[in-house]
Amino acid sequence: MTRPLIRDVLADRYASTAMLNIWSAEAKIVAQRQFWIAVMTAQRELGHDIPEAAIEDYERVVDEINLESIRERELKTRHDVKALIEEFNALAGHEYIHQGMTSRDLTENVEQMQLRDAMRLISFKVVSVLDRLIKRSLEYISQPLTGRSHNVAAQTIVVGKRFSNSAEELFRMSENLRNTLDSYPLRGIKGPMGTQQDMLELLGTKGKVDDLEQAVANHLQFEEVFVSVGQVYPRTLDASTLATLMQIAGAGSNFATTLRLAAGHELMTEGFKPGQVGSSAMPHKMNARSSERICGFYKVIAGYHDMVSRIAGDQWNEGDVSCSVVRRVALQGAFFAIDGLLETWITVLDELGIYPAVIDRELDRYLPFLATTNLLMAALKAGMGREEAHAIIKEHAVAAALLMREKGSETNTLIARLAADERFIVAAEILHASVKNPEAFIGLAAEQVQRVAQVVADLVDSYPDAPQYKPERIL
Repeated sequence: MTRPLIRDVLADRYASTAMLNIWSAEAKIVAQRQFWIAVMTAQRELGHDIPEAAIEDYERVVDEINLESIRERELKTRHDVKALIEEFNALAGHEYIHQGMTSRDLTENVEQMQLRDAMRLISFKVVSVLDRLIKRSLEYISQPLTGRSHNVAAQTIVVGKRFSNSAEELFRMSENLRNTLDSYPLRGIKGPMGTQQDMLELLGTKGKVDDLEQAVANHLQFEEVFVSVGQVYPRTLDASTLATLMQIAGAGSNFATTLRLAAGHELMTEGFKPGQVGSSAMPHKMNARSSERICGFYKVIAGYHDMVSRIAGDQWNEGDVSCSVVRRVALQGAFFAIDGLLETWITVLDELGIYPAVIDRELDRYLPFLATTNLLMAALKAGMGREEAHAIIKEHAVAAALLMREKGSETNTLIARLAADERFIVAAEILHASVKNPEAFIGLAAEQVQRVAQVVADLVDSYPDAPQYKPERIL
């Protein structure tokens, strides 16, 4: 019976070509074969009897990959690495690979190389997002905006601060990823129980075993190597890696949620291209669909992190394979999802629409409410008690809000009500002047935007190609 082809949704629909190239079956097999060749070469240089011609024969067939043949071998052996060994040996006509090694010496190290390369790609794309966030924050550093807490109008901010808030969160979370990369340790060639006994027996001395492991680390371009592990490296390392992805995704989800709320008030949009359809039933709709996707990616990544965190504390003695199916699904899946999230985020920032006219109209409606903390400070300076002033402002603010909500009034009567209340001893001219200049209520928002921009600029300078990166066309 022919097996139906079921596509991986994350890989086929969302991940970039660069990310797929890291995790493809063909790329992994080539990397494994190159790894075996690197080990053989080091073994030969350290005195083990492997003919140079044999290594050349293996090198000649590195790229000859037949996935169906490997699959048939695995169905027979019920062992993935044994199938890979048999296939490579058959192509080269020799049996020199994998000497002194266990399966995990191959799979762990190559998978760690994939994880490292995937983290590097994500780090690059994070900087691309950060660059765009900062440019947007500076572009709108002077545009006042109704700030909200609990999604209710609260105080005046600037539009740019919305972007710098996201930029700083993403920057802080991405620091964890960069720290992970800087200290990421390779398992190395440790053998079945992590004692390196087999390789010691093969090469004869501790010094040669150390030299072999260093050669492997150099081949894979790792600075750090575990000293004492079992058959597998600690799965806490996988959990830590995916935790950094979840943190980055969380920053993206926060941004996307904020944009979705702003789009609901028609203050911003993620863009609407010619030919795009928001709803098959309601032609007028221009949904923030990409932002919704970003929020969905976060949930997927959080789920993968939960999966991996469960195997982190469940290793038997020196190792077992109960973690295998989880890692096959969760590791590449999490990177496909975070890659799709960042590609989408970049696209949203590039196509973003912001509507100052709508923003100003909303600000005019709410400005007296947004000024209440300033009015409270003015009352204190005039000699009123804080709680007395707070109660009077609240009384009139609620009355003004109800008039607007229940009667549909377009006029905010808060200032007029306070000016007419003899209990509130702040001069009328001060009250009326308080709502003439929205910029007077933004506090240090503009300065905060500039400070975050400077910090991010220093990081962007170390990734000179990131600002020009253009994502692949996403569905």
